[in-house]
Amino acid sequence: MRAARYLASFIVPAVVLVSLLLEGPGAFLAPVVLFVGFPLLELVLSGTTQNLTTDEERDERGRRAYDLVLYAMVPTQFALLALYLTKIAAGAPTAVEAIGWTMSMGMACGVLGINVAHELGHRRRRYEQRMAKALLTTSLYAHFFIEHNRGHHARVSTPDDPASARYGETLYTFFVRSIVGAWLSAWELERDRLERRGERVYSWRNEMVRLQVAQVGFVALIAVAFGPIATVGFVAAAGIGALLLETVNYIEHYGLTRRRFDDGRYERVLPIHSWNSNHPVGRIVLFELTRHSDHHANARRRYQVLRHFDESPQLPTGYPGMMVLAWFPPLWFGVMHRLIAHHEAEYVAATDLREGALAAT
Repeated sequence: MRAARYLASFIVPAVVLVSLLLEGPGAFLAPVVLFVGFPLLELVLSGTTQNLTTDEERDERGRRAYDLVLYAMVPTQFALLALYLTKIAAGAPTAVEAIGWTMSMGMACGVLGINVAHELGHRRRRYEQRMAKALLTTSLYAHFFIEHNRGHHARVSTPDDPASARYGETLYTFFVRSIVGAWLSAWELERDRLERRGERVYSWRNEMVRLQVAQVGFVALIAVAFGPIATVGFVAAAGIGALLLETVNYIEHYGLTRRRFDDGRYERVLPIHSWNSNHPVGRIVLFELTRHSDHHANARRRYQVLRHFDESPQLPTGYPGMMVLAWFPPLWFGVMHRLIAHHEAEYVAATDLREGALAAT
């Protein structure tokens, strides 16, 4: 029964499908649902801080149904993309329809293409990692597989991480720094890996080379099969998906930093270094991505067993609503800076209490 609730995540591809089948303003159904409907729902639906018991967690961790829901998103994403390309290439959609369909497909690229790939990319099985790369290719963001797992998780909430938003940084400045920085970081990670092994950097052993070739090949295939207009539309939809991802990145660690010791090392990643949200809509449609504090503290945990931590900084609403808030920097700063001040005060008090207890012993 617990696994069955994640079937509700198919609301997103269902809404995208309807958007692609509608004409006129109806083509905008998906962005309206995601950025108006979901945020309004999360204003009235309260989340829960409840975690699974140890026995429940053991049972749920290995339950295959959770994996099957994820796997089903892979053909779903490719089917939506095929429908979108067919619609764009088949006739002469109006400007309203073309923009609405492209934005709707962009929602799928971000929520299905990148978010599901994020979960699968943390898995150890080779076929799951291949599914992750296939999904990322539909968003032209395959370098995420390298940079996120080997770069972001190691450097999160430090100045060295392009995907961790700094205090006072607007979403739009962050877009440039994170998109460019993540792509360059993936190249550097592969270069360093190959140099350590004494292998040539510019070779087929370089995964960044393979991923970029795969993406170029995918775009070329679309151009041949559907024509130039559909190809431009696909690139635009992929770009929207990437911006959705980067907006989520902006939210997840905004203004949070890890302490740096005198020897240059940073403290280990703790639940306090990621913003958390227990709001139910975001939790379900994003496969528990919003319980981000546990994900970063324990990157190998499956989505179905991620936990709430009382010490984690809590967002006032779910990710859909916070994404909308991030579009308006003055409002974002007004809300988030008060929360950060409160979180830091609690952290300092807890640290002083812990150090005092250690000194007493």
